Amino acid sequence: MQAGKNMASFALFGISVSRGISIGRAHLVARAAMDTRHYLIPQEKVEAEVIRLQNALDTVQKELEAIWTTLPQDAPVELGAFLDVHAMILADSMIAKEPFNIIRTRRYNAEWALLTQIEELSARFDNIEDPYLRERKADIEQVAERIMKVLTGTQIDFTPIMTEPDGERIDMIVVAYDISPADMLQFRDDTFSGFVSEIGGRNSHAAIVARSIDTPAVFGLAGALSLIRQDDWLIVDADAGIVIVNPTSVVLEQYRARQAAQARARKKLSKLKKTPAVTIDGTPVTLLANIEFPDDCKAALENGAVGIGLFRSEFLFMGRNGNISRIPGEEEQFEAYKKAVTLMKGRPVTIRTIDIGADKPLGTPETSTLNPALGKRAIRYCLAEPELFLAQLRAILRASAFGPVKLLIPMLVHAFEIDQTLAFIEEAKAQLREAKIKFDEKIQIGAMVEVPAAILGLPMFTSRLDFISIGTNDLIQYALAIDRVDPEVAHLYNPLHPAILTMLSMTIWAADKANIPVSICGEMAGDAHLTRLLLGMGLREFSMHPAQLLNVKQEILSSNMKLLKPKVDKVLSLVEEAAIEEAVQQLQLEKTADQS
Repeated sequence: MQAGKNMASFALFGISVSRGISIGRAHLVARAAMDTRHYLIPQEKVEAEVIRLQNALDTVQKELEAIWTTLPQDAPVELGAFLDVHAMILADSMIAKEPFNIIRTRRYNAEWALLTQIEELSARFDNIEDPYLRERKADIEQVAERIMKVLTGTQIDFTPIMTEPDGERIDMIVVAYDISPADMLQFRDDTFSGFVSEIGGRNSHAAIVARSIDTPAVFGLAGALSLIRQDDWLIVDADAGIVIVNPTSVVLEQYRARQAAQARARKKLSKLKKTPAVTIDGTPVTLLANIEFPDDCKAALENGAVGIGLFRSEFLFMGRNGNISRIPGEEEQFEAYKKAVTLMKGRPVTIRTIDIGADKPLGTPETSTLNPALGKRAIRYCLAEPELFLAQLRAILRASAFGPVKLLIPMLVHAFEIDQTLAFIEEAKAQLREAKIKFDEKIQIGAMVEVPAAILGLPMFTSRLDFISIGTNDLIQYALAIDRVDPEVAHLYNPLHPAILTMLSMTIWAADKANIPVSICGEMAGDAHLTRLLLGMGLREFSMHPAQLLNVKQEILSSNMKLLKPKVDKVLSLVEEAAIEEAVQQLQLEKTADQS
């Protein structure tokens, strides 16, 4: 395969939302469906236009149901929740009723009526600070796009197959204004190997799915649809956040060599699944997995996890449209926790109580909290809802009778919160004893450390609890006063800020001094570029997405703690972000020397 002749080569720079390199032809998914004709319907044809819109909604509903029923076993667990959200939006009165009223009262054509309603909704969301609601605006627009494509007869062709003159099949790269998680799954096959989107960032739903299916993707490439032509040759360098259009033969060969090297590295990496995570000098490290649903345990085991470091139980509660009667009760929760414990076959499972609030509300909020990240969330929500909290505690305790379970409490800050939580746990235990239901009487109880105040007041945690888990995602957000999903300030989100490193090293040191285990379960734990830094700080327990486990293990196996610690101590003495980033890069470059 060769790059096209007489075509200008240029590069576009965007946001890296996954990793890897993809090479192929551009498959453009235009947003023409939202640029629709506007015209008035004669009065006698109004009801026919209403029926046309209703038929489009019914078609989209069937499409979503078909996607749901045909989800492959290896589909990312998040996708089910995203499909539920889209189905809820489709059934909501803002889509299912209001456009019909516009057709009947204003005599707009179906496309115009739908677009009018969507524009009105979007304007409302633009003035809301809640990050979840901002994400929901994107979901609404994606659902509207689906309906528009049906109305205009411009549904996406998911099956283009191109071949070279010699018969070799060509990979295709999707180029779109926006990509919904559902569309991404439909594009996922041997033909489509990469994604390029004009909008979106690392925390968008599509980005989450791209990482879950391990597909190279670069988002935030404004104007990509106008600059890239159908069938242009593309190189998607997701590692660097670059898309090269119509590369020269030299560049193409360079990237093919890099792509082949990455494939060999992945194959080599898979051989490490059963290798214990031990440094060169014999220091053992515990590698755990983060999961959202019980079935995720299979991926955890396949990638060599020795346990579950974070079971995000709130995912069992989400996507239920805010209907309190549909919130999972004790029995449903118990079965989910029991399944996870059973699947892990004697390996420990750490279950976090529901971390509801901020960007993970319980259903659709009727009112907007001024600052949800600082509001009634996580343990604050649980303590305010004692019946819900006790039901979850009982379910977790009951699951502990079937294997080793740890109980993790999020967002603790005050001593009285810890004491109240421990009192609730004792009450749940007493209720089970009275009902003669078995559970682990000595279940370990730990806290998420994700607020600077918790780190500064760590002795109140170490004196009351059995273990500590650092949630770096929220910790960085709170410490730096940055909403990580806000594109205006997201670039300021930096895990290598000197204040962040100071807080991490303080926490690890204090937990070690108190002789209680400490882990990191945020994104920093799964970033292989930071593994050696965290090891040098003294971290011996990492919890991450299953797909990241082997990369981190490889870093551990090539590290020598005796040589690494003094180097990391020097990094921690630095106060400039640029100097820290350079020093961390140097740690990576020096690992070969450490092995000798």
